[in-house]
Amino acid sequence: MEAQVRDYGFSPAQQDELWRRRREGQSFSLIGRALGAPMHHVRQFLYQSGGIRLAPQQRSEHHLTGSEREEISCGIAAGESARQLASRLGRSPSTVSREIARNGGRDRYRAASADTAAYARGRRPKQAKLAQRPALRALVEAKLALCWSPEQISGWLRRQFPGDASTQISHEAIYLSLYDPRRRQAIDRSLTQRLRSARPMHRPKIARRPTGRGIIRGMVSISARPAEVEDRTVPGHWGAIS
Repeated sequence: MEAQVRDYGFSPAQQDELWRRRREGQSFSLIGRALGAPMHHVRQFLYQSGGIRLAPQQRSEHHLTGSEREEISCGIAAGESARQLASRLGRSPSTVSREIARNGGRDRYRAASADTAAYARGRRPKQAKLAQRPALRALVEAKLALCWSPEQISGWLRRQFPGDASTQISHEAIYLSLYDPRRRQAIDRSLTQRLRSARPMHRPKIARRPTGRGIIRGMVSISARPAEVEDRTVPGHWGAIS
């Protein structure tokens, strides 16, 4: 079942702004003030998707369009064969034949209902790799339970099973399985507590960068030192050491 994401009163434009500010690492309260919304609405909006923005559904250019389905419907009414329709549309005959058979055959084909059915099929989320491969899932969950990071797990799998694609998974895919609600059946989501951050929400990389502590402000690169430093002979000065 596809995860439903609530908008919590945020318009599409506000959602774009919210995600932009989130990528910049802004806090919930700062985002809320900028959007004129309660902080807990911002938190709940982000929490429901694990802090990962769900990409809007887009139809592949390889799929038939609504206008092409209208052409097929009109062609069927005119008695054209699937091969004739395919030639006119610039599609393969097998593509047109499957389209007609999938949607009731020549006697029942309707462009509108065929297009609606195609869109519904496209909304079904693709099963995650960890959901498809129980053995791989067990390995990943076992390592997560030992507080291994997704990066460590991915690297270990590559070394342990070289050349075996069925036992390989990227650290990004592990993070998505943990945080993306569309993949909640792929892995035990409570294992986020075993990550070093122990957070139930993914944080953008920019938000995990140092905030300034331990950083020397106004530091000048050694390559930018003045030429006269080479002539200094003050004992103990690094410029005088050969």
